[in-house]
Amino acid sequence: MTRRAASTAVALSAALVLAAQAAPAQAASNAVPTYEVKINLTSAALDSAHAPLAAVKSAFGITGSASSRSYAYYDTDAQALGAQGWDVRLRHKSGKDFEETYKKRFPVTGGDIDAALDAANDAGFDSGDTNYDAEVDWGYSKQTLSFSNEKSHSASGYSGTAMPTAATGLGWVVKDIPGKLADWGSDGWGTGVLKASRIHGPVTSSVYAGAWESSDDASIEVLPVVGAGGTGTTEYIVELSFKTDSYSDAAQLHADAISVADAHGWLYKGDILKTQTILDRY
Repeated sequence: MTRRAASTAVALSAALVLAAQAAPAQAASNAVPTYEVKINLTSAALDSAHAPLAAVKSAFGITGSASSRSYAYYDTDAQALGAQGWDVRLRHKSGKDFEETYKKRFPVTGGDIDAALDAANDAGFDSGDTNYDAEVDWGYSKQTLSFSNEKSHSASGYSGTAMPTAATGLGWVVKDIPGKLADWGSDGWGTGVLKASRIHGPVTSSVYAGAWESSDDASIEVLPVVGAGGTGTTEYIVELSFKTDSYSDAAQLHADAISVADAHGWLYKGDILKTQTILDRY
């Protein structure tokens, strides 16, 4: 190789190195969400024992008998975590270990799920983060994108759906707080807020499972809650839900569930947010 050729090769190699250093890192792609359709029903869907009517079960493929679950949320009185789109829940299903769920929510505006996924990506929730599962909750008129980090705690010593004391449960969720929440906005912010939080709940619901149309994960949850202000007559939140991996299937399930429920006079024409109701009333 001539001196000039060698010099050219060295210069080209150096240029390629500089170009590689200057090139921006490839951003991770958006997360791919699953979908959960959530439609509220009125008390007309319940019998005198506050269980779903046989006609309701038949209409939506609900075949399972009732199973119980108890759960509570942890936040400050001012709901500082909720104000940043975070929910912290401790749940106990009968015969199972405790589930600790740390969920970050992003609003979906005008049905633009891609825009919500972009916003989530900008906040560090993308396809590369396997610690969080992405899901779109699709209610009567509202959609919300959420990212959930699930952890478990042994239920040894707890029977049925028994919950720990408020202080014990808080200790568990503080100890297991994931990094994204722990340092949300600034170092240690989430940990500090969660330590200062209190229990909201617990509540216990009955869940009836089945399969309907394209979803093999259908259910009706009946949740008794105290009246507004934390007192008064017990109210019942009735939530019909279907899970699916497909947007098109979710859209069809959403349309069909509303149509069937409305035709029978069972449909609540609005969105009742269980999490917010529990945070507000307990």
